Amino acid sequence: MTRYLLISIGLFVFGCGSFPKNQGFTKTISSESILENNYFSNKNTDYVYKAQIIVYDQHFGGLLIVKKIQENTHRVVFTTEMGTKLFDFSFLENDFKVNYIVDDFDKGLLIKILKQDFKTLITETLNYDNQYKIGSQSIFETSLYNKKHFYFFNNDSLVKINRTKGAKEKVSFQFSNISDSIAKQIDIIHHNIQLKITLKSIK
Repeated sequence: MTRYLLISIGLFVFGCGSFPKNQGFTKTISSESILENNYFSNKNTDYVYKAQIIVYDQHFGGLLIVKKIQENTHRVVFTTEMGTKLFDFSFLENDFKVNYIVDDFDKGLLIKILKQDFKTLITETLNYDNQYKIGSQSIFETSLYNKKHFYFFNNDSLVKINRTKGAKEKVSFQFSNISDSIAKQIDIIHHNIQLKITLKSIK
C-alpha cells in the first residue's frame, strides 16, 4: 500500500512540473527585459488574411483584416468573402470593444477566447520574466491576461507562442512563411477545446 502511495505521489509531482522543465529548456541570463512582436505593428499596412475558423462542428471561412489605428489601438474584423461582417472588435489600450458580432459568435466564452487570441497576436511589446534556450531557439516567458505565455524566436523571427497552464500547453500560435515582418501563415490551435484558426496572407 505504501509503495503504491509513493508511486502515485511521484507521478503527481512529475506531472506538475513546470513547462520549461518538461520541455527541456535551459535558463539563460539577459540584460534586456522586453520582447517585441512586430507582425501587426505598421500603421500603414492593412493586414488581410484568408481565414478559416473551426469551432467544434461549425466551420467559418472568409477574410480577417487587422489594422493598427494608432499606438496600442487595433481593429480586427472578420467578414465573409462577399463582405458580410461576422465580427468586428476594437482593442483600445487595455480596453476591448465588440463593435458588431453575429449570433454564431455571440457567446460569452467564445468572445473571451477570441479576445485573448487576437490580443496575443497584436500585442507588440511585453516585459518578460525569464529567458531560455533550446537548440537554436530563444524562448521568453511572460504573462498576458494573467496567463503564462512562452515566445519562441529563431534569430529575430517570432515563430511560435505557447499559452500554458502549469506544465501543459493550452494554445499554440504558429507563425510561418515570414517575410518583411509579416507572417504569411498563422495557425492558432487550442488543445483543450475544439477551436482552430488558420490565417493565410493574401497581400
